[in-house]
Amino acid sequence: MVKVLVTGSQGFIGSYVCQELLDNGFEVVGVDNYSKYGKVARPHDQHPNFSFYNIDARTICHHTSKFTDVDYIIAGAAMIGGISYFHKYAYDLLATNERIMSSTFDLAIELYKEHHLNKILVLSSSMVFESTTTFPTPESAIKSCPPPLSTYGFQKLSCEYFCKGALEQYELPYTIVRPFNCVGVGEDKALGEEEVRSGNVSMMMSHVLPDLVYKAMRLSSDDALPIFGDGNQIRHYTNGKDIARGIRLALMSMHAINEDFNISSPTATTVKELGEMVWSKIHSSQVQFQHDPPFNYDVQVRSPDVSKSETLLDFWPRISLEESVGEVVEWMAQRLEVYK
Repeated sequence: MVKVLVTGSQGFIGSYVCQELLDNGFEVVGVDNYSKYGKVARPHDQHPNFSFYNIDARTICHHTSKFTDVDYIIAGAAMIGGISYFHKYAYDLLATNERIMSSTFDLAIELYKEHHLNKILVLSSSMVFESTTTFPTPESAIKSCPPPLSTYGFQKLSCEYFCKGALEQYELPYTIVRPFNCVGVGEDKALGEEEVRSGNVSMMMSHVLPDLVYKAMRLSSDDALPIFGDGNQIRHYTNGKDIARGIRLALMSMHAINEDFNISSPTATTVKELGEMVWSKIHSSQVQFQHDPPFNYDVQVRSPDVSKSETLLDFWPRISLEESVGEVVEWMAQRLEVYK
């Protein structure tokens, strides 16, 4: 049985990854310190092939003895929140995530040299393309586009250089995966998330889909739905189950060794279109929008070229955005007990 260490196992994407691996016959060792949401229960927690360590990933390199039989590492642990995090924690996002990444790579290098680690897979971010002007954006654009403006995006780019440095000096194989706008259930409000007012309601969280669902549930059918900016921001929303499957394919594919992949839906959607879809699931009226001032780091277009993952990984998303919206609405209705 292939054994995979997943850092950030109890986080939003991490929990999808753990479930995907367990459902496909892997043994999974999770590491998390519950710093994002607090103590949470995840569906994979009770699986017989899942074990867990409550460890701060910044110190994971001091726990090598616990992981000597690991075949792969998925490096997903990070300090991450919504877009308000980029402003409130500009320094911490850089410093904390650098410490997490350096400790994780110290562990990976040791396990590769002295034991039988095969590879490290690093979860990067679409934010590394924050400053690109090439759309749809291929993986090769990373070599030519300007560096990200946000410290979060810059640090994610740094994660990719950890991969390149460890390969060059220690011959540690890697794969880089850049998820684009993961949506799904289980994304709660992050601890320390700054409260942001939007219209007459506060944002539940600053990730766009759960925020729109939360606001639509709080508003009557005659109210305007507040959105940030003009609503023409373009994203490629991808269900967490699909992203996790793409990560699994990238983990095990021989074509993925020392390669990077955009893992995403090929479908572009504006915030307005997403708001219309959300509103129609909750209200019978036609949506009207209220436009609030945008955030500084609200990138206008994130649009990936996904041909590389299609060709090398045989990856295509299976879950439509409409299905994802319905899933999130149902989950939040149960979670918030406000939607009848």
